[in-house]
Amino acid sequence: MADQFCSKYPYAIILLNLSFVFLVSCLLTAHFWIDRNPTSDHYKTADTETGCKGIQMLENRQEKCSYVKSHEGCKSRGYIPYLHLFYCTFSPVLGYVSLSLWLVLLFYLLADTASNYFCHSLVGLSEILKLSPTAAGISLLSLGNGAPDVFASIISFTGDGTADIGLNSVLGGAFFVSCVVVGIIGVSVGNDGARISRRGFIINVVVLLLSLVCLLLIIAVGELSLWAALSFLSIYFMYALLVFACPEAKQSENGLMHDVEAPLCCYMDNDDGDDAAGCRPNDGKKGGVVSKMLCILELPLYLPRRLTIPLVSEDKWSKPFAVSSVTLSPIALVLTWNSNSTKLRALEIGGSVGIACGILAFCTIQRSNPPRKCLLFWLSEGFIMSVTWAYVLAQELISLLVSLGIILGIDESLLGLTVLAWGNSVGDLVANVTMAQKGGPDGAQIAISGSFAGPIFNTVVGLGLSLSFSAWKTYPASYAVYVDKSVFVTIGLFMVGLIWALLMLTKRKMVVDKCLGSGLLAIYLCFLSLQIARIFGLVEILVPNL
Repeated sequence: MADQFCSKYPYAIILLNLSFVFLVSCLLTAHFWIDRNPTSDHYKTADTETGCKGIQMLENRQEKCSYVKSHEGCKSRGYIPYLHLFYCTFSPVLGYVSLSLWLVLLFYLLADTASNYFCHSLVGLSEILKLSPTAAGISLLSLGNGAPDVFASIISFTGDGTADIGLNSVLGGAFFVSCVVVGIIGVSVGNDGARISRRGFIINVVVLLLSLVCLLLIIAVGELSLWAALSFLSIYFMYALLVFACPEAKQSENGLMHDVEAPLCCYMDNDDGDDAAGCRPNDGKKGGVVSKMLCILELPLYLPRRLTIPLVSEDKWSKPFAVSSVTLSPIALVLTWNSNSTKLRALEIGGSVGIACGILAFCTIQRSNPPRKCLLFWLSEGFIMSVTWAYVLAQELISLLVSLGIILGIDESLLGLTVLAWGNSVGDLVANVTMAQKGGPDGAQIAISGSFAGPIFNTVVGLGLSLSFSAWKTYPASYAVYVDKSVFVTIGLFMVGLIWALLMLTKRKMVVDKCLGSGLLAIYLCFLSLQIARIFGLVEILVPNL
């Protein structure tokens, strides 16, 4: 999806790259020229109970700057100190512009990494492991489609006090896709008389309803054992068995069998891939000064990932990038995953391993064709490095959302429910609606199936893995689930939307029409209105203690 966007809107990608260069320039200027004298009490005061909420009580920026420097709770959870930059370095206007641009860039980078790198490795692995279309659809391909939501959820649950963001982003994204995307599909193809499979649709809706009921019980109880978390995760295995028992597959145009009951991977091969130099063709022109200048302008966001993630395919193969990826990836892994106490020693080992692998690759691989032997190694490296990049980007995105919540005085869980959920669901909106409108006789079937099967994966696997990792950390004690009780409203309206879709489609003989679509859009509009009223203090959502 991101690669198609790049091909269709090359100048938008150039604008994103220029924005990235602008932000990096601002950061470097702030680091080397403006902020050379930090206060001595920087990050000394332990304030973990209140976090950074106390900053809202202060009036001027100087006081807020001192507060940020002296409170541990204001320390960034990512690599960039957003609050310090906003209150102590940038002017208000530059601060808002920079954080807004960086938010857009992070969404783009996370989606583009999943689409062009993560999914590429997953498709290759599914082929080399000779997985059936159904097995690939419910495992590797669905993981590629839901990667942004899954990584954001896991990162948020591993942080202190950010579980709300992950929970609400997954639920918000699943709610958006199942209601808004399906609603738009119903309105847009309502006059075509498109029908979908009754059996597959009922399986998807029932499994999604079951997962939401289990999630409600987990939140109501307030604590979770490791075995309970694994039991919640096992719902997806039950779903997989149902898909295997009731397979309904169609042959796609590019020869890859997609199971219509499983989410479709966002990666699709196209002829506008990377050329040998690593630049994307612009407007179909590979030569000329203007085209080369445009390629150069695309490099800031493109080059770091291309240098560390191998792409093993005929149209994207490049020996220089392949050698650089095996050389730099061990160093990148050390910088990302290793603790500060042993980082220097680990860097020495990682650098030695990288240089050895780079020399071996340079001497064994061909310039014109990707390797035929040891293909599993290259695909596995691409998978691992894609995961690493997605982890870093998701961590930074969660950190930025927390900082924006503090700056704007908005609960960060609400940002996860709206901004993060919408950002991660834009690809599903464009892809599924386009598939329904232009996908031929089976377009509506594939689009509707993906709009329900995708949320199943994100809800069960995304939250299931997050809860399992959290419960594992506290094992043998139970993991305390502290989330905003207003999540009951989200889940409740989500279930209302699913029941509406189930009733309307079964009553109308599985015809996707405008009545289905308008009802789903109305339900989501009610949900959104409640959230907006909550932001402005017009409505207080009260849920009795259970």
